[in-house]
Amino acid sequence: MKAILLKKYGMPSDLEIGEVAKPVPKDDEVLVKIHAASINDWDWGLVRGKPYIIRLFFGLRKPKIEIPGVDVSGTIEAVGDSVSSFTVGDEIYCDLSECGLGAFAEYVCVPEKMLTKKPSNISHNDAFALPHAGILALQGLVEMGRVKTGQRVLINGAGGGVGTLGIQILKPYGVEVTGVDSGEKLDLMKSLGFDNVMDYRKADFTATGEKYDLILDTKSTRSPFKVARSLKKNGIYVTVGGSMVRLLEIALFGWLISLFTGKKLGVIALKANKGLDQISKLVEQGQLRPVVDGPYEFEKIPELIQYFGEGRHLGKIVVEMDK
Repeated sequence: MKAILLKKYGMPSDLEIGEVAKPVPKDDEVLVKIHAASINDWDWGLVRGKPYIIRLFFGLRKPKIEIPGVDVSGTIEAVGDSVSSFTVGDEIYCDLSECGLGAFAEYVCVPEKMLTKKPSNISHNDAFALPHAGILALQGLVEMGRVKTGQRVLINGAGGGVGTLGIQILKPYGVEVTGVDSGEKLDLMKSLGFDNVMDYRKADFTATGEKYDLILDTKSTRSPFKVARSLKKNGIYVTVGGSMVRLLEIALFGWLISLFTGKKLGVIALKANKGLDQISKLVEQGQLRPVVDGPYEFEKIPELIQYFGEGRHLGKIVVEMDK
């Protein structure tokens, strides 16, 4: 089968397009024919091996992961002997971040427990955009952020996958939402329902004097002490990604800030696919639709990872395997 191969750490242009053996499912796995995949921060970091802490998990000098790619949407082509909840022909989607990655290929084997049936009212090109970013938004805003009606919420990095899904998840809560991103994305953010938008190149949200009950940060470029000043009393700050230095600072100093101020700062520990059934319900009810950038051809994945890393994409980048 055709696949994007990660043979060494470097730039996205160092990735190779090659042929590898089609995988065979184990007893508890299914073989998925991939129709669509997406680009995530996982891919940007893994391909470069940066921040270097990534190498502690995926190989110090050489990556252990042969095929990158986290989000997948496709059709089951074969099932293992012990699989009972899915059959050949079922359309599924899921996040592969806890089971070896491998979405940048024509086929992948996935444990049964990781799978969710794709909502029938959206295409594979839309479904792929939901597992990773949707769960980050859901767990960050609802589970860890404990959003409540009437609150003031800010999303930093609001024009990407997590932010464009997050604003839709927040709508039923009746909250006032401010979105921060580059100026090129502000019109999109307004169209999705952000009450206020801010160009990070022109204003620093931690220096405006505005205070929020909940901040969801996908970029994490500010120190924990600065973001704490932007929280109301008992406010919550949740980061789902960004600068490793800032993430470590939040992990180290967040508890201290909480001790003296009552404000809570934390780094999300993603539980892959937990809540994906809830995401499916929102999609089926017409309350959630991903914003997609594409579709692009499979062969463009290396340059799309670079495009993602530069932050120029709107919503989620879609790669259509058969395009």
